[in-house]
Amino acid sequence: MQEIERTVVSPVRIGNDLIAIPEGADVDMDLRVESVSEGVLVTGTIAGDLAGECARCLGPVTGHADAYLTELFAYPDSRTEATTEEEDIHRVVDGLVDLEQTIVDAIVPDLELTPVCRPDCPGLCPDCGIALASAEPDHHHDKIDPRWAKLANFGDDE
Repeated sequence: MQEIERTVVSPVRIGNDLIAIPEGADVDMDLRVESVSEGVLVTGTIAGDLAGECARCLGPVTGHADAYLTELFAYPDSRTEATTEEEDIHRVVDGLVDLEQTIVDAIVPDLELTPVCRPDCPGLCPDCGIALASAEPDHHHDKIDPRWAKLANFGDDE
């Protein structure tokens, strides 16, 4: 068994469309790697700082991601390797394990699909696109339904 505490630079963006650990950001790993009968078992925690944009107002959002991972990497010619579909398990290749996809799979499901800058973020004005948080309190648009526009001046001829 080997315990590994290491900070590495993320080679890819880890996240969804709105929030992620950016490419080039630090990712902290605290892992335990042990040889078991069918392969190499990797367990531990992954952590990194998040950056993205608010789903309502498109302003910046930051946060922190912590994920726990447990993954078995099957030895070549092991029973697990022989009885498991190619895409269902990771494998030891040339004595090495590739943790990139395992880390992505551990972090992404825990991320918010619609991150917000604050819980009460009002978003953007649907008419002009201004951020409602920075707009005047009485911000509004007088819109007339085009189907009723002809009636706007009805009765003004008198």
